[in-house]
Amino acid sequence: MRGPYCLKLKDQEQVRSVMRSIGPDPFGLEWMLDKAGIQPLYVRDVKSQAANILKQQMLSLGGEAVVGKWVINLAKDESDVLLLGTVKHYKALIGKLAYQPWGLKELGARIKAYLEGLDKNRTLQWKWRHMELTVGERVLVMGILNVTPDSFSDGGRFMEPQKALDQARKMAADGADIIDVGGESTRPGSQPVSPEEELDRVMPVLELLLKEMPIPISLDTYKANTAREALALGVHIINDVGGGKKDAQIAEVVAAHGAPVILMHNQKRDCRIPHELAADVIDDLAESIKIYEDAGLEREKIMIDPGIGFGKDAQGNLVLLNQLGALKTLRLPILLGVSRKSFIGAVLDTPVDERLEGSLAAAAWGVINGASVLRVHDVRETVRLVRMLEAVAKAGEK
Repeated sequence: MRGPYCLKLKDQEQVRSVMRSIGPDPFGLEWMLDKAGIQPLYVRDVKSQAANILKQQMLSLGGEAVVGKWVINLAKDESDVLLLGTVKHYKALIGKLAYQPWGLKELGARIKAYLEGLDKNRTLQWKWRHMELTVGERVLVMGILNVTPDSFSDGGRFMEPQKALDQARKMAADGADIIDVGGESTRPGSQPVSPEEELDRVMPVLELLLKEMPIPISLDTYKANTAREALALGVHIINDVGGGKKDAQIAEVVAAHGAPVILMHNQKRDCRIPHELAADVIDDLAESIKIYEDAGLEREKIMIDPGIGFGKDAQGNLVLLNQLGALKTLRLPILLGVSRKSFIGAVLDTPVDERLEGSLAAAAWGVINGASVLRVHDVRETVRLVRMLEAVAKAGEK
């Protein structure tokens, strides 16, 4: 007898692979897979009556539900709930909630959707007239191209269209999968610019890039009119840094063109309770998704971005990065932008031009925890990082 050995298994497919290697009865394999590993599920603002039912049902199934001590006598109207169970427990729970009041039927449907996405590598196919992009099959790298005088890292360097084109060429040669053009700085303390000025900055650059670049071009904006003009020109993706909430018309503009969109979280949030920060961001992003779906955009054309550096202090950014995997409950690809940001400077006590190592470390953490796209300044170094991480990950596969 040898062992025991603690196995680091990243997902259910790896658990399934180990099970198969042992040689169990194939009819029992999937049933046993449902028992593999506790999946903590956090639910907020549950009616006390519903919290009591969740507690009773999870206990009856062999799981657990952590509720406020007041729910037993309904001393308060609501409680947060932490469900502690395996996939097997949750599949059984869904059936028990199907006819329950107080929002439990809807909760059961959300748990079902979560389970359906748990064992799938979520991929999206974005197609345009002359190109296509698969999101989620491998980690993609998006190169940042700011045509602004005041961006925190490279402000003023690429405002001339030819210099911007040269930089885009370099990023593509270094392995970028997408180029993201921005005409308004969103760094803390930056001043907003008019739609006219933003268009004056980005349109000449976009015209050059769209004629030459063999990869999709994304536009970083929250303004409906800027998005409209850029999409009419042929821009492939809108990176909505307002999440559909800073300009009420942008979702309709994007949906009318059927263009893919990246929705960034950009509301101020406190991080006094770490897991609540992640929950707040998920709720806010869910609202942004609904804005676009209500406007008519297919969910398959939406990606999400937790907005590291936007509305959070340094500790909040670290907490959100630590909890990045929680965003997978939204079942959409995740874009992560951590490159050279101030929270890295706060941790390492380094200026902007000395944050490469910190950026790569944060990016690596993001990839390991579910990021599908990395938005970066240092394309070549990040591409190499991603290739190495993927080589290590694939080494554990059959």
